[in-house]
Amino acid sequence: MTPSITAVVLAAGKGTRMKSSRAKVLHEVYFRPMLHHVLHTVQQAAIERCAVIVGHQRQEVLRGLDPFMVTPVIQEEQLGTGHAVLCAEQACADTDLVMILCGDTPLIQAATLTEMIASHRQNRAILTLMTTLLDQPFGYGRILNDAQGTVQAIVEEKDATEEQRRIREINAGIYLVDRSFLFKALRRVGTDNSQGEVYLTDIVAIARNQGLTVHRFVHPRAIDVLGVNSRIELAQAHATLQQRHNRDLMLAGVSMYAPEAVLVSPDCTIGPDTIIEGAARISGASIIGRDCRIAGGCVVHTSILGDGVTVGANSVLAHCTIAAGDTIAPLSHY
Repeated sequence: MTPSITAVVLAAGKGTRMKSSRAKVLHEVYFRPMLHHVLHTVQQAAIERCAVIVGHQRQEVLRGLDPFMVTPVIQEEQLGTGHAVLCAEQACADTDLVMILCGDTPLIQAATLTEMIASHRQNRAILTLMTTLLDQPFGYGRILNDAQGTVQAIVEEKDATEEQRRIREINAGIYLVDRSFLFKALRRVGTDNSQGEVYLTDIVAIARNQGLTVHRFVHPRAIDVLGVNSRIELAQAHATLQQRHNRDLMLAGVSMYAPEAVLVSPDCTIGPDTIIEGAARISGASIIGRDCRIAGGCVVHTSILGDGVTVGANSVLAHCTIAAGDTIAPLSHY
């Protein structure tokens, strides 16, 4: 029988490095709040249930959850990631496994979570943690392995020795854990650390000390699993999602000149053999037919273009319908 899984998404933090009055997980990246990207990925990975931990600006974050079938969980005080997960114990009562993710990782993909789940089952682990390698791992928890390469513990940056800080393998913050072990272990975690918080990472050492199987799932592409903690990282995440979507469109038969400068929202439909030139922006569930040509600098929003439409450079089309075969002069505004 396939074990049931509940996802627990941590979205209670403030995100001080964003230098913003807005909760970090609500910052938009590629047309959506970054939290929405994580929740869409959970859905695509066919994870049955999802609980979202909210705290800072909870009312705003709760409003952002309206499009999703999730269970909101309030963390009254932000006392660490371990405490946040403990708050979700009731929401996870009827599940076999708990997958823990962070709400600030908009680049995580469903295929990665599916592979992690399969690896967890194959290794018959009680706990699987996702790791990756960084050339500059400053700020991340380091993975401590024994001589056989078996994970022993995670040490946070502020608690690590100089030797441990040279370790390149870092904790990606994504876990898959047997529910019955998870909440028993979290009750044993203390706050004897530099932050005075309940570290979720301490469950790794607890499992090892009990002789239980801890498996590490090493993800080869670090950018997919790292959190967004600054405006710079927000821009990088946006660019990555833009590139992924444009690649999918090109593989489906759409031509792009300078795809790095073309922005198409994921709710739009574009027919094959259409050509999109640089600095074009298409959004708002627009529908572009086959064999169209969208010149550079155009903006198309919430519009329908029939097959064979040509749109001249730097035109703006908003909330309009263009018949098949029509030509729009440059600098037009509809």
